Amino acid sequence: MNNHSGSAHGDTERVFQALDSFRIELPSWGFSNTGTRFGKFVQPAAATNLEEKFADAGQVNALTGASPTVALHVLWDTPNGVKDAAEVRSLETKYGVRAGSINPNLFQDQKYKFGSLANPSAEIRQQAVAHCIESVEVAKALDSRDISMWISDGANYPGSQSIRRRIDWLQESLKTIHDALRPDQRMLVEYKPFEPAFYFTDVADWGMALEYARSAGPQAKVLVDTGHHYQAQNVEQIVAWLLHLKALGGFHFNDRKYADDDLTLGSIDPYQVFRIFYEIVSGAGDQLNDIAFMIDQSHNLKGKVEAMVQTVVAAQELYAKAALVDQAKLAGLQDECRLVEAEELFRGAFYTDVRPAVAQWRVTRGLPHDPLKTLYESGYVERAAKQRAAKNAGSVSSYA
Repeated sequence: MNNHSGSAHGDTERVFQALDSFRIELPSWGFSNTGTRFGKFVQPAAATNLEEKFADAGQVNALTGASPTVALHVLWDTPNGVKDAAEVRSLETKYGVRAGSINPNLFQDQKYKFGSLANPSAEIRQQAVAHCIESVEVAKALDSRDISMWISDGANYPGSQSIRRRIDWLQESLKTIHDALRPDQRMLVEYKPFEPAFYFTDVADWGMALEYARSAGPQAKVLVDTGHHYQAQNVEQIVAWLLHLKALGGFHFNDRKYADDDLTLGSIDPYQVFRIFYEIVSGAGDQLNDIAFMIDQSHNLKGKVEAMVQTVVAAQELYAKAALVDQAKLAGLQDECRLVEAEELFRGAFYTDVRPAVAQWRVTRGLPHDPLKTLYESGYVERAAKQRAAKNAGSVSSYA
């Protein structure tokens, strides 16, 4: 008998229903050679251009049925701005995945040494805003809804920058970018407590991100990255609050042991991902379809496509587990303060082996029974390695 009090047939129905609506976006940069501040390890099968990124993303979607969109990074994927939209459209048709969220680059140019949208230089702030507005135009050309704003601005030393003035500068910049959005577009404001700045980051937590979003305008919401929190911070409580305030725009999913480690989703703490998904499944209501689930990982050691398939499968399984919780029964136990029984019902869903039901869902939807095994048997990665090895051998730039 399952501790979450569901029947086997009922479990399968709930898993099927959950997976039919679950979508999680792939990051284009997760398929290319990336590195740490110390360097990188080059993989022969890594994507070396936009077409290869789309090819890899299309392969992951064909195996999992859950990832029809690819997040694009403007500097790395559409360096010519709107002029590159025609190429992207062609690749969408060829590989069966669409452009998803559009990500400006506010951290790589040398002029951003002291910040971008909150730089003390008005001229540099204007250049950063112009880049973001160009990103909005790319999104319009590709019918992409979301502009994901990760702002790495901050300071390393007390007294070296004005915290208060930078608030004003950043608010003004975000308002200007927000006003360039089409009515059906959104700005998602991400936060991160530290790195690359180590004294303060201008958008350091969800409260700051929420206030920046509110001051920017009604089309701005908060983007939560699971790795962007202090150790032991209760991410699911943040999720519950943002849902309560109707301000949760989306997620960047990954995992970490120490800080923003970019590890595979669920590899360190799958129970946390389950808890996050439960808050969404139980509390999102009519907001559910507006929450963008995205992966933000890149791997130096794991194979790129293999790691992405593994991640999507883990996300599907953990989302399915969250859907198994008997919400009405749990609420009753909570109201009666029957603590052990409530926790056991909750944990029972997490410990339920949903893999057979997920595999059954795949088969009934015309997908491979075992995505990773099918990937290995297909020879896709080996063929990619042969085709790309020479280009990767000469690769020197991160996130290309």
